[in-house]
Amino acid sequence: MGVWLWHLEDPARGALEQAPAYMAINGLGGLAAPTFITLAGAGTSLLVASRSAAGPANIDVTLLRRGLVLMGFGYLLNFLTPSWFSAGSWFVLHMMGFAIATAPLWRRLASPVLLALEPAILALTVAAQTWLATPPFLDNSRMRDTELPGGALRLALAEGQFPVLPWLGVFLTGMVVGRWLLAEQHARVAALARALLLGGLALVGLDWAAGEVPALAFLHTDPWSRVVTVRTSFYPAGPGIVLLLQSGVLLMLAAALHIERSREPDPPSPREPDPPSAGEPGRPGAPGRLEWFVSLGRASLTLLLVHVVVFREISRPLGAWQAFGRGTALAIIVAWLALSAVLTHAWRRVGYRFGAEWLLRRLGG
Repeated sequence: MGVWLWHLEDPARGALEQAPAYMAINGLGGLAAPTFITLAGAGTSLLVASRSAAGPANIDVTLLRRGLVLMGFGYLLNFLTPSWFSAGSWFVLHMMGFAIATAPLWRRLASPVLLALEPAILALTVAAQTWLATPPFLDNSRMRDTELPGGALRLALAEGQFPVLPWLGVFLTGMVVGRWLLAEQHARVAALARALLLGGLALVGLDWAAGEVPALAFLHTDPWSRVVTVRTSFYPAGPGIVLLLQSGVLLMLAAALHIERSREPDPPSPREPDPPSAGEPGRPGAPGRLEWFVSLGRASLTLLLVHVVVFREISRPLGAWQAFGRGTALAIIVAWLALSAVLTHAWRRVGYRFGAEWLLRRLGG
């Protein structure tokens, strides 16, 4: 939203050069889609565990249905946002839907196999981008272009916003994380985050060394450059930025798990009266303090769809597209967050009825 609302004061200078702090805040949104994909994988494992009594066939049908419905939301967004997407665009909703629909295949694999698939998928990503001669930077016009050889399949595989290569690997790792959550093996989440972070930083180091050490200069030629070059833009995404983004997501998850554990009350002493309910207002660490965030999270699919349509598409005929100074843009963002929090907090009383999540459960089983 920061980029969608802001009118650059000096079009001749880049946005980052003009407003580094503002663009850093805007850049935090780059973690949104990797977070969605990772948690979609974890949520798939949680869903499989909760439906295990229904039998494998029923679980697989539910996963297939939910994945297809989520892909349907993605194509609905394509239709509602023609200024950004074409009919064949492949965005984060398409990616999550595809991954969930194919989860009947992945859920039968052991966790070490799922983890090993991520580096294999990253290698396939480099191979596919090299074969397709994917440019080092993809703009929106390229990521919506279905006239290139392969058409929409090309976008879904390697050149859309969030193509199967490499983002399926992030989903599969998320499935393993979900299994660890079920087994309460929380330390493994933090350990994996550290391993991914070290891997990403190692590639950053190789990228730097290739420019300083003549013997390593070959690393800046194809296909090696696609392996070691780490850019803050992940269009297209390479191994380095994927590892760094995923490590950031898992570090946030590890922090959330730590906060959750710290809020759990100690068991009462046999001589003490029962403690107040965890939901009672005013009790230290009571869940009420985080209810606003919970409400936003449980309506996140609805909020994703609505904010894209409002601020990316409807803003244009209203004259609000890239029309404001930085201060006004930030005020609009804060106001939107506050309004979303208030409305979703009230909406939870009726179970988010008629929202995208409610419809996903009705259609997807």
